[in-house]
Amino acid sequence: MAVNTVKFKAQKRAQLGTRAVKRLRQQGLLPGVVYGHKQDVLPIVVDRKEFTREVNRGSHVFELDIDGQIETVLLKEAQYDFLGIDLIHVDFARVSLDETVEVTVPLELRGTPVGESEGGKLQQLITELELECRVLEIPEVIRHNVSDMGMDSVLHIKDLQLPPNVRCLQDGELIVAMVREVKEEVVTEEAATSAEPEVIGAKEREEKAAAAESEKK
Repeated sequence: MAVNTVKFKAQKRAQLGTRAVKRLRQQGLLPGVVYGHKQDVLPIVVDRKEFTREVNRGSHVFELDIDGQIETVLLKEAQYDFLGIDLIHVDFARVSLDETVEVTVPLELRGTPVGESEGGKLQQLITELELECRVLEIPEVIRHNVSDMGMDSVLHIKDLQLPPNVRCLQDGELIVAMVREVKEEVVTEEAATSAEPEVIGAKEREEKAAAAESEKK
């Protein structure tokens, strides 16, 4: 399904440097840059709260109104703080609407594998896909139903159903997910009894230390 561009207000950023960026963040603004198409890199700021909401919605393509100048851009990178919670910087690349681009899109697995009723557990190894498609055909998310996966089933990238005109750049043989038996860790009787001498030894050492202390007195 084709996506629409999101119109968003931005401002040119005159203040550069670490201290200036810190002040901007304290004001609720998110610093970023716009680059590409053989034009100069343009430092900008956007409203952090509103832009975070758009990123969480899966928006990729924006029409930035930068002080009256319209730039059609693709979100190339969103940087978060060390906790991975708050956005601290964004990079935008200038694009044309008919241009083919490379993007990273979330992969969502839906359903409960039949193998889980047999004692298995779904293990998802790949959570994002690297895709190539036209700007206005970027999917927000790729979803795949795993209900038919039985015990020891394996899902490869080549098994995923992608939208028309969308190509995955990763190796088709890469494993996306598998259903494997969950083995509980069992403490054997031998392991349990092997710990007993250590406990007894510790108690004996405490008694000897107490006796030696009483002799000193």
